[in-house]
Amino acid sequence: MSEAARAPVVITGASSGIGAALATSFSESGHPVILLARRLDRLEALELPNALCLKVDVTDLVAFKAAVQAGEEAFGPIGTMINNAGLMQLSTLQDQDPAEWKAMLDVNVLGVLNGCQIAIDSMSARRTGTIINVSSVAGRKTFPNHVAYVGTKFAVHAMSENLREEVAADNIRVSVVAPGAVETELLGHTNSAEVIAGYEKWKDSIGGALDPASVVAAVRFVHDQPQSVCIREVVLANTLQSA
Repeated sequence: MSEAARAPVVITGASSGIGAALATSFSESGHPVILLARRLDRLEALELPNALCLKVDVTDLVAFKAAVQAGEEAFGPIGTMINNAGLMQLSTLQDQDPAEWKAMLDVNVLGVLNGCQIAIDSMSARRTGTIINVSSVAGRKTFPNHVAYVGTKFAVHAMSENLREEVAADNIRVSVVAPGAVETELLGHTNSAEVIAGYEKWKDSIGGALDPASVVAAVRFVHDQPQSVCIREVVLANTLQSA
């Protein structure tokens, strides 16, 4: 196995859903994994080898940076940063508590910026590395009850493309993977029972949401290319999801 193939992978939001599935996939293929989330018990329950599990809020830059440094001390310089942590609280703008706007902006935008900066600090001197930002179809189009959430995910797409242009000369790849509806705990962040019921009805109408394994396959396709190949963006959804 090459040095690149063994390079440590940082995964945020690794305690469930896409993040936990990514952690298992990268661990099984021989990567040390640095797993970050607010629920430490869920990380440790994955029982993955060569894994450092740390309780971290991605909005806390100091703690986030210290966690990555601890991972590098344990496993060596990181090869990949996967900014997967996210918060989805759905509502009409008129009815939504502005505290929810701030919470989503903090996690979905500032948390991604934190992860990107930390990764670049490690990667630029070595002139190699990969940053993958897990976004959403909602970063490309609008949906009912999604105004604030859509804003955060449009930001992820724009930030990722701009950053890619900045660091391409340092041989750092920046990519976005944008799934449609995925079967995760994300909807549970929404406080409106009516909105949740409507979302579940919509999911049923398209034959259900994607399995996290489908998103993992997309991320691995991006990641496993040679360093000289940057897949800038992958968008995927259930075939029946027309919107």
